[in-house]
Amino acid sequence: MTKTLLALALGSAALIPTIADARPMTATDLATMRRIGAPAVSPDGRWLVYQLRETDLAANKGRNHLWLLDLKAKNAEPVKIAFSAADKSEHDPAFSADGKWIYFLSNAGGSDQLWRIAAGGTPEQLTTFSTDVGGFLLAPSGDRVAIWGDRPLDCTDYDCKSDKPAAAQGGSGRTYDQLFVRHWDTWAEPGTRSRIFVLPLADGKPTGAGVPVATKLVGDAPSKPFGGAEELAWSPDGKTLYFALREAGRIEPLSTNLDIFAAGPNGEPVNLTDANDATDTLPAVSPDGKWLAYAAMKRPGYEADRLAIMLRNIATGETREVAPGWDRSVGSIAWAKDGKNLLVTAGEILDDPLFRVDVASGKVTRLTEGGTVGNVKPLADGSVVYTLNSIQAPDDLYRWKGGKSVRLTSVNADKLADIDPVSVKRFSFAGANGDTVWGQIIKTEGATGKLPVELLVHGGPQGSFGNGWSYRWNPKLFVAPGYAAVTVDFHGSTGYGQAFTDSINKDWGGKPLQDLKLGLAAAAKEDPQIDTANACALGGSYGGYMMNWIEGNWPDAFKCIVMHDGVFDARAMAYETEELWFDEWEHGGHPYYEAPQEYEKWNPVNFVDKWKTPMLVIHGEQDFRIPYTQGLAAFTALQRRDIPSRLLIFPDENHWVLKPRNSIQWYTEVFAWLDRWLRPDGTGR
Repeated sequence: MTKTLLALALGSAALIPTIADARPMTATDLATMRRIGAPAVSPDGRWLVYQLRETDLAANKGRNHLWLLDLKAKNAEPVKIAFSAADKSEHDPAFSADGKWIYFLSNAGGSDQLWRIAAGGTPEQLTTFSTDVGGFLLAPSGDRVAIWGDRPLDCTDYDCKSDKPAAAQGGSGRTYDQLFVRHWDTWAEPGTRSRIFVLPLADGKPTGAGVPVATKLVGDAPSKPFGGAEELAWSPDGKTLYFALREAGRIEPLSTNLDIFAAGPNGEPVNLTDANDATDTLPAVSPDGKWLAYAAMKRPGYEADRLAIMLRNIATGETREVAPGWDRSVGSIAWAKDGKNLLVTAGEILDDPLFRVDVASGKVTRLTEGGTVGNVKPLADGSVVYTLNSIQAPDDLYRWKGGKSVRLTSVNADKLADIDPVSVKRFSFAGANGDTVWGQIIKTEGATGKLPVELLVHGGPQGSFGNGWSYRWNPKLFVAPGYAAVTVDFHGSTGYGQAFTDSINKDWGGKPLQDLKLGLAAAAKEDPQIDTANACALGGSYGGYMMNWIEGNWPDAFKCIVMHDGVFDARAMAYETEELWFDEWEHGGHPYYEAPQEYEKWNPVNFVDKWKTPMLVIHGEQDFRIPYTQGLAAFTALQRRDIPSRLLIFPDENHWVLKPRNSIQWYTEVFAWLDRWLRPDGTGR
């Protein structure tokens, strides 16, 4: 029996205009929304600094600047810390240990370097290295700073040039003797890794060119392609730096064995998690310096295993799991200032809330309601600053205290003020194997008449199309032209327990397709306004795979399909992708040549003879996860079968479309394709 729940994000109501005054959202609206991030709070809890990105459409890029908010002044308004030219950026702010300075990265001097500024003072550039500083982390003791960036392995300081002889002249070729050859969107540069260096601070200023924390370890710290400061943590006395690193070698593309190392003042770092061959990450040291909390998986080679909370006694090495009975996977970890609780985020049935975990008992308490929480910053008074977004609105800053959350910023209030609000209805149904599966129906409030449907299929596949804002696949924008969007968190999705996530293994085209079929039918019963007989399906990454799978295995369901960066030939994909662990785990733990039947069972290329639905194919040339040849192959199959089809290739995008004007073009092409097949009479927008 279907259950329903109206799901509007916490705090979003203040930004919803009246329907009479509203207009449909546009792709330009999405591309130009201000993006808040990287909040930091002063040690005394008074000041909050954050970065705010604004989009320069002419330059086709975003620029970040810093803003400051007084948390103790009533009705305080954020103040911009303006000092650089409009075409420069400042980002990733952090307060000094004494709270007198704000440190940050800026390209105001030509490249990203470390700067600082005092309240009412003049900004001061602190480093002048020959290459960008990728990130930094100040020690709580105030006497040193860790910085990181891509540096040659033979460099003994951050500013050095490699001592290796230059390659022979006369050709542009690169040579490789082992994988990785490329990763995400970048070709590997042999002998270069993301490396951490520590610099002493004298009167708050870095001195020297830095000392590497590891000279014998070969690997990227922070990890690539997405690791950052969340993979590092200082001890309170500033004597030990904890960091995550996956040791490289011939097995690197097969390994999810990220370990946590402790780098003290003397000697090489010590591997604290060597006994676990799966992922260990997100180190966080307790305020008293006695405990190291971190997240750990159990199964090597599985990137979507449950991230459990672990606690290590730093003095004795004794380690235990915190809240072992809580069947959720954490996304971030921070210590409450009392040292008795951890503040974590985790997926939970279409939301990503903030939770408090009692370290002693393992009791888990949910602190926030709907939406997606991030950037958690605990304060000394027990309150917590964090970002929150939802389908209705992008991130703003909030403060939780005493059971209540208060909005601190409204950075897009002016932009959202005249945009149509949407309704979001949650529903559940009996999916594959009779399991409860959740979905959402999104449509413009006040919409009249029968609404054509977009079935939006998320990627991962271990992910969720939940109550969050996306600058790529945005449900609020998808329904703006007068459509209804349906999402289904099929078997394999996150936020429902690890067994549900695991259930997609070796079953890519099985239970998930059943869930999509049953979910679309359940949505039609749930909301008679949506016209599922007049529908198109859209998906990216695994969702793109599912579009190719639907073409051959559910060919009569949709008027059209939009396939973004999806797998067309699983056999070729297994050889072309870079993170080999992913495909091998998903299809049974074996390389293709040892278990070809597992790859071929769910391979879309084997069902091309049944393809007939018009498809828009989209791919990025810099996508090394699912290389663009997969998109070309799908388009070739469509063209050879005389199926109406269109190919959109972005030469300057990876697995995601990130550049503002490209995002606008993406939605322009997608909406034109949908209109062509769902509104052939030209009605609608």
